[in-house]
Amino acid sequence: MLIAKAPVRLTFGGGGTDIESYYTRKNGFLIAAGINKYSWVMVNRGYYDYIHLKYSKEEKVQVVKEISHPIIREMLKLFECTEPIEITSMADYPAGSGLGTSGSFAVALAKCLSDYYGKHNSYHRELAEIACRVEVDILGDPIGKQDQYAAAFGGINAYTFNSNGYVNVDPLRIQSPELERNILLFDTHIARKSSDVLINQVEDMKAGGETLNKLDKVKDMACEMKVLLESSKFNEWGYLLNDYWEERKKIADGVTNQFIDEAYQAAIETGALGGKLQGAGGGGFLMFYVPENHERVINKLVGMGLKYFPFQFDFDGVRSWAV
Repeated sequence: MLIAKAPVRLTFGGGGTDIESYYTRKNGFLIAAGINKYSWVMVNRGYYDYIHLKYSKEEKVQVVKEISHPIIREMLKLFECTEPIEITSMADYPAGSGLGTSGSFAVALAKCLSDYYGKHNSYHRELAEIACRVEVDILGDPIGKQDQYAAAFGGINAYTFNSNGYVNVDPLRIQSPELERNILLFDTHIARKSSDVLINQVEDMKAGGETLNKLDKVKDMACEMKVLLESSKFNEWGYLLNDYWEERKKIADGVTNQFIDEAYQAAIETGALGGKLQGAGGGGFLMFYVPENHERVINKLVGMGLKYFPFQFDFDGVRSWAV
């Protein structure tokens, strides 16, 4: 049996510029970090004469085209699966979290299947591109490439999305543990699909609309963030994060709501310098930079119904092993 795990990610800034309808016009740029919460995939040779899948549901089918789970179905087509196989998946995070969950799962599945079929697609870039091909090119989800790349590479990286589709991966030179220690992550318990939020933005960008100019601003701020982070000016990054969130809310309707705004304001009033919602918006996880008074912020937000979600950075990216 083969097991693979791939980390989910935190986006620090620049989200949305990794979408094809943006980066083919202006090149995208963002900063993202892998964290130690994972998608897990296990693959084994099928004992029975059917394909057996176990995730939040269970499927038993004779051929790949009968599979309901879209990512598993298209990934198995890509790997030309024709024999019985058993695939089990689980995750350390809730669905609809805004942490790049489907991309993490797709990368873990690509790694497991690459090893299982002896395809030797072991390089992080190859696995990220396989996942992108399935989610974006084949399934047509209106999402970007950051989730798959962050899951494959791990670490804290600046990603440049070039107009030809090639992605530059630039590890940030951050030595201090202060950044990890002072980022607090909270689950709002509001699940949502990123595609529900992104679809109108994508259509507007395809038409050359105002979304392009709005994303220019968040991209410029992400470039500023890189300088601050590599200079260990974390408090300044925290304040910039607050400005970034104000710009991010202007991009589209549905990015925030009254509960998220109230939780955000409560965090600022109790010690956070800045923060942002993870993912496309509308729910999921809130991230804050809090240099001191951690307990005040945690107690306030937990009292409002959010769940504190401690983490560490993951610097390994996707990995697999046989048992």
